[in-house]
Amino acid sequence: MASDGKELRGKLVTVLGGSGFFGRHLAQELLSRGARLRIASRHPERGFSLKPLANPGQVQFVRCDVTRPASLRAALAGADAAVNLVGALAGDLDALQGRGAGEIAAAAQELGLTGFVHISAIGADGESPVAYARTKAAGEAAVHAAFPGATILRPAILFGPDDNFVNMLSGLAANLPALPVFAPRAKLQPLFVDDAAEAVAAVLADPGAHGGRIYEIAGPEVLTMAELSRRITTAEGRSRWLIELPDAVGGIIAAFGFLPGAPITRDRFALLKAGNVASGTLPGLKALGITPRPLGLFLDRWLTRYRRHGRFGTKASAR
Repeated sequence: MASDGKELRGKLVTVLGGSGFFGRHLAQELLSRGARLRIASRHPERGFSLKPLANPGQVQFVRCDVTRPASLRAALAGADAAVNLVGALAGDLDALQGRGAGEIAAAAQELGLTGFVHISAIGADGESPVAYARTKAAGEAAVHAAFPGATILRPAILFGPDDNFVNMLSGLAANLPALPVFAPRAKLQPLFVDDAAEAVAAVLADPGAHGGRIYEIAGPEVLTMAELSRRITTAEGRSRWLIELPDAVGGIIAAFGFLPGAPITRDRFALLKAGNVASGTLPGLKALGITPRPLGLFLDRWLTRYRRHGRFGTKASAR
């Protein structure tokens, strides 16, 4: 049964990496449930847009570098629970989402936090040749070793009105006469970011029931990259030729990274080609009492700004 959120009222939750895309949506969910928030980030000012959503004294912003123990402990001190959103696609991934995740969990355990949610990713794999997937798996193991009662959530690719994925594809479709599609047959199960935020809140509301478990959380439908690209061009009202790139061609482009507006790299292409779909072997959103919402529920409304005359145009005029 889904919680009504009353369990979070007055609780102090530290959200590490909370000034990013997911963090901003999660903060809104937790604030609406009466939690007090400490947004901990290397750039906390990026989350200042949350201030009007909070009551006086309900949200605090602290500068935190999770690779610095003193900074990390200060961000967690006095909190009832924490959510670790820290991650990256490049750089020292082990320091951030491998052994670093374990150090965060160890600090939370030492400081006596009653709940800890670690955000991993669908596709976490200790045998993967891609550092992102490999360190995500290492981080999961390190978290459960340091904080046995932690809950791990593996979300699919997140979408929302301010995401970096659907908006990137939408920008390309609006500005290019033809839209190249990398890994066109790759399968995705995109998840609405607010549904992911609700999943985190459900775990925090009853950490004892969910402690020590791993959940794969994904959207209600599976789409190929080609299908997703077509839906985006349709929502924009644009007639675009979709160039479905063979994997060999896509791999070459990814190796050089020269497609304007599309930050494609070897690792990102490898992750995309592998797909991003729940395995079905782990509990998902249903076990948390959440019914996920499909992309189609939002796409037409969100992508009006990419039409030729924006909100003052029509689909027909966008061509």
